[in-house]
Amino acid sequence: MSSGNTRIALAYGSSVLTAAFPAARTDVIEPRHAAGLPDERAAFQAALERPIGAPPLRAWIKPGARVCIVFTDITRATPNERIIPWLLDALREVPREHVTLINGLGTHRPNTPAELEKMLTPAVVRGWRVINHEPGNPAALAEVGRLDNGRPALIHKAVVDADVRILTGFIEPHFFAGFSGGPKAILPGVAGQDSVEDNHGAAHIADPAASFGITAGNPIWEEMARIARAVGPSFLVNVALNAEKRITGVFAGELFAAHAAGCAFVKASAMQAVAREYEVVVTTNSGYPLDLNLYQGVKGLSAGARIVRPGGLLILACECREGVPAGSPFDRLLRGSPGPAEVLKTISAPGFRAPEQWQAQILALIGLRARLMLYSGLPEEAVRAAHFEPCRDIEAAVARELAARGPEARVAVLPLGPLTIPYRPREPQDGFSAAG
Repeated sequence: MSSGNTRIALAYGSSVLTAAFPAARTDVIEPRHAAGLPDERAAFQAALERPIGAPPLRAWIKPGARVCIVFTDITRATPNERIIPWLLDALREVPREHVTLINGLGTHRPNTPAELEKMLTPAVVRGWRVINHEPGNPAALAEVGRLDNGRPALIHKAVVDADVRILTGFIEPHFFAGFSGGPKAILPGVAGQDSVEDNHGAAHIADPAASFGITAGNPIWEEMARIARAVGPSFLVNVALNAEKRITGVFAGELFAAHAAGCAFVKASAMQAVAREYEVVVTTNSGYPLDLNLYQGVKGLSAGARIVRPGGLLILACECREGVPAGSPFDRLLRGSPGPAEVLKTISAPGFRAPEQWQAQILALIGLRARLMLYSGLPEEAVRAAHFEPCRDIEAAVARELAARGPEARVAVLPLGPLTIPYRPREPQDGFSAAG
């Protein structure tokens, strides 16, 4: 390696992937470092006692109250194995038979007993009622109102019927909901399949406000918020994380007040201004568990798409140990069309609706903006069927592209993918939207 190169560790799977880039032509875009809290548990307990815009959690618990705790699934980086036991300790006066923990899967696959034990600890799984959400089971759902399109909003009965709802999770910029956390725990977290598909429908996804960093005015987030209010008051416990997955902030209290405080905190570290668009952008999906599959990898791709020059090269490093997943609705939508334009034509056809169409729509929009390459564990056939070119050597691909584009061409690297959201100063901090 020449002295003119710099080696950059890209988050990939459970480890890192190291690649060399030309130092004089490379900009690295990372979150501003935030130190982990010196005593995470003490900060967590203090947040429950001094919440934002709400009485302390203990004041929400009345004799005989049924408590429902929503937690995030295995595709999320929430440190459930720490915060859920701490939360249950704060609820130790509540009889265990009055507590239900529900896995906010949205429309993702159920997590296995072994995965739940890894996520929550074996002691929690053995000692409390832990269930997976069932988005496709009408008997498990209750109507709480109507969505923007007039169809029913269906939410899991365990959440609707609870006397006390506690919504947990972590906050990061989200590629079409503005930020994760907050009302996303309700919709899509514990919503019915049809309700998720309606909320993530083609018209909502195509709205320019449906993008990173925007909540107010974002039709997806606004509908999530309205349905969360229709369910009833909820106590929020969201955390912010740094690159080492250490907790940097705890935001507890009234759902919307606590979430707004957390979003402001995260925005200050995760939204990064850049001065130009780049001929080449290399991004990740922040490693395991976020890069379990290509479906999730669209988030990291979206982060890079905000700053790639139209017609440029966008490379995603995403391990995809669970595949696309093969045979998933997302996989079938991509395989059913020869290219991005045809994917969009299918999705925009009157009356069309399919699970996971939103992810295919966003991928297709990005595919019309830039040339896409994927470094992953997927077989070449699966990569091409998803409308990417296989990338076997990131260094070589970048070098070829820079050489072809001339001495002024530059590369941007997002080692942590969607944990850093770049934007152009001339634009609002949503920057590139799904509508492109």
